Formats: sequence, C-alpha cells, structure tokens
Amino acid sequence: MSNLNKLTISDALDGMEKGDFSARELTEAHISAMEETRELNAYIVETPEIALEMADASDKKRAAGDAGLMEGIPIAMKDLFCTEGTQTTAASRILDGFVPTYESTVSGNLWNAGAVMLGKSNLDQFAMGSANITSYYGNVINPWQRKDSDAQLTPGGSSGGSAASVAARSAMAATGTDTGGSIRQPAAFSGIVGLKPTYGRCSRWGVVAFASSLDQAGPMTRSVRDAAIMLEAMAGYDAKDSTSVNVAVPSYQKALTGDIRGLRVGIPKEYRMDGTPKEIDDAWEQGIEWLKSAGAEPVEISLPHTKYALPAYYIIAPAECSSNLARYDGVRYGLRVDGESLDDMYERTRGEGFGDEVKRRILIGTYVLSAGYYDAYYNKARRVRTLIANDFKKAYESVDVILTPTAPSPAFGIGEKMDDPIAMYLNDVFTVPASLAGLPGISVPTGLSSEGTPLGLQLLGKAFDEETVLKVAGVVEEAAGFSALPQLMAGGK
Repeated sequence: MSNLNKLTISDALDGMEKGDFSARELTEAHISAMEETRELNAYIVETPEIALEMADASDKKRAAGDAGLMEGIPIAMKDLFCTEGTQTTAASRILDGFVPTYESTVSGNLWNAGAVMLGKSNLDQFAMGSANITSYYGNVINPWQRKDSDAQLTPGGSSGGSAASVAARSAMAATGTDTGGSIRQPAAFSGIVGLKPTYGRCSRWGVVAFASSLDQAGPMTRSVRDAAIMLEAMAGYDAKDSTSVNVAVPSYQKALTGDIRGLRVGIPKEYRMDGTPKEIDDAWEQGIEWLKSAGAEPVEISLPHTKYALPAYYIIAPAECSSNLARYDGVRYGLRVDGESLDDMYERTRGEGFGDEVKRRILIGTYVLSAGYYDAYYNKARRVRTLIANDFKKAYESVDVILTPTAPSPAFGIGEKMDDPIAMYLNDVFTVPASLAGLPGISVPTGLSSEGTPLGLQLLGKAFDEETVLKVAGVVEEAAGFSALPQLMAGGK
C-alpha cells in the first residue's frame, strides 16, 4: 500500500490486525515521509533505526497475540520528554547533547503499549512560545500555505514540531505538552486534533518542566478516535509525580457514541471579543448549529474573570519557569561556558544557553517573585486563578461542556508577530483560562479560512471528564467532515 502514512491510528491497527501490512511497512512509510518533509524542520532528532527495531518487535508481539493498545503505531515524541539513550534538549542550547539515562513515564507508557518512536519533534525552547520560532534548532514550518502565496506559516507552538509532523503525515501521531494552549493552538493552526487532558491525568515525571502547576502532556492526532486511543495509552497514576491523580483511566473509545442528545453546551459570552475576525465567529456559530442539530442544547454562560486570565497566566507561568530553570547552571549537566569565577561561569552559561524568550520569562518571573513584589503580583495572580477556576465550576453546574474558538486567528506568517511579545501572547487568549483551571480541552479542525488554512473549535470539559469532551468532539468532527490536506501533500486539497 502506497498511502500507509495517510491512515489514522484506528485504521492502521485494523489493517495490521487483518494482516494487510506490518508494523515495519507502516514505519517505513513514515520514515520515508519524514525524509521527504525535512524542510519543515519538524524533528530535532530522527531515530529511524530505533523505529525499525521497535516495529519488528511489534510485529512479533502481534503474531504472538500480545498486541498493545498502540502496537506498531509510529509516533513523534516531543523533545520535552526524556527518552532513555536518545538526546533530549527542550529545543535549547543549554541541553544540547544531553542524553537521559531514564525514560519519562508518558513515553514509557506509550512504548509499553507498542508505539514506535520515529524521532524527537521540535518545539519552542523550553515550551515557551506560540509559534515554534524560539527553538535553538530553528523554526518549524507549517505544511499548510495560504492561497496563492508561498509565505511560510507558523505551525503554532510550543508543540509545533509535533503538529507539523502529524499534519504532514510524517508521524501517525505525536505527543505534545500544553501549559497555556501549546497542544490546542498548534492543532488548530495545523488542521489536526489536539487534546489537553485534565491536570494530573498524565504524569509529568521525566518531562522537562516549564510551569509545574500548568504543564500537562497530551496526544496530537489525525482524528478524535485516535486521540481517545492514545490518551488511554498515555494516562495513568504515577507515584513518582506528586501532582498525578489516582483516578481510573476509562476506555475512551467507548465514549464515542455520537449521541449527545440532551447535553447542555455552554457558550461563554466573554469569548466574543472585539477584533475577533468574522470567520472565527462564523466557525463558532457553525459549531453551535452542528451541536444543536445533533440534539444538544446551547446555553449562554458567563465566565466573568476571563479577561484577567492572560495577565494572571503571564505572571504565574514565568514565576514557575524562573524557579524551574534555576537548575541549569553549567554544573551538573548540559552546556558549560567557563568563566573567570563560579558566578561568571553561571552568567556565561545561562546567557549563552538560553534564548531571548526564555530569558524574558525568567526575568519576569524573578521580578514577580522578588521581595516587595511577591504579594503585589504573584499572590494576586494566584487569587485570580482561583476566581477563574470558580467561574468554570459554577458554569458546569448548568452545562456539560463548553464550546469556543481555539485561536483568535488562523496560522500567521513566520516573522509577522515576532517583534511584539504581547501579540504573540494573545494567541493563547482562548486556551489559557482552562489551563489555569486545570480542565481538559480539545481542538478539532472544522474548516478552512478565507486564506485556505485550517480553523479549529475548542471543547472544554469538567475535570477528569475527558469522555464527554471526546464524545462531543466526535460529533463536531463528523459534522465538519474536515478532509483537506496541506498543500505540501500530494494532491493538495
């Protein structure tokens, strides 16, 4: 079969079970696609030899009747997850060449479920960014382009390499991490499905930390069903992570019944913001109509503290980043730039090892945590975070799920917003509130913009109710019937 790299996970699992093709053949198709799309810079490290070894092992397990949930499925691993024996850099010079001697819990869960590692995908440095333009290893390029234009577009960030690899069919799926939208926004920009689980659903152990109270791993896939399969393989309680929550992991595929009759869908009035492009609002209205036609009831709700979410996030996240990144000092691992004294070595190492955006956030975080400003900024932001969480809690007393746009625009050009950090931060305006509240959210591709690039809608659910989120997302996906391919792909749209 010549189109093995265009299958979904569920289709590929069925094909391998029937004996139509092997895990090795499936993996070889994705390795070829990875080689053909290198201009996207979606991968920092490619691991074809490891992939083929894992694929051969999967074929043996399947033949023995011992196939796992993701048996033989070739995926990209965001280069924020520590992988034993394979370089892990967080896309930063300060970790260039670092090879972990241990495996992150999430990646280990996936390998145990039979997934195959194609390589480590590119990202914004330390997951800080909304455009995948801050990586030490260069920009990631979106395989989508605007009509009648060859301008390079961002795939979104921070999980831009994961999004681009899935969109370009050089990976069947990929892991991402979402701190303020870093799975959902790139999924929307790249025309794929991106799911941020409830905070605590997937272990953070072995994931390079950005903001510990916000970071959450999740799947980036070609379909909602694929996201359900992959989340089940990734999730689970982990005693090594003090923020991991000991709740049962359901069979998420069973939730995809297509029946949402009687569900109440919240439409937050605060998300109707001045300056939002008409096509974003139109896509949102279309989503409301799809759900209404499927038997759900749209209900206007209020999330009154939404307008404070971005300011609160950009105090809390940099504060935690400042603390987490203090460990990179040139002493124990990673880059070391010698100096005339210990302090000079610290300064040179961190100065040369961190990129501009990382330095900006460390400085902001150090400032808001400093004496005299801790209460004025950091503690106030934490109180606002509680108010935002309470807004959602109150809303879920009357609705089952919330529908919003994922991003305030389609994918923008590389370089278009680079000189304005505030403009970049505003890309997360629709995703940050749920991150602060620790709630699950999914982005589903629903159509194309006037520029011919993808648009996505976001569904937000109650804590640990990924099942309802996936069920409603499946209905949106079915109604949208999104089948467009990036211009890079053979046959285009």
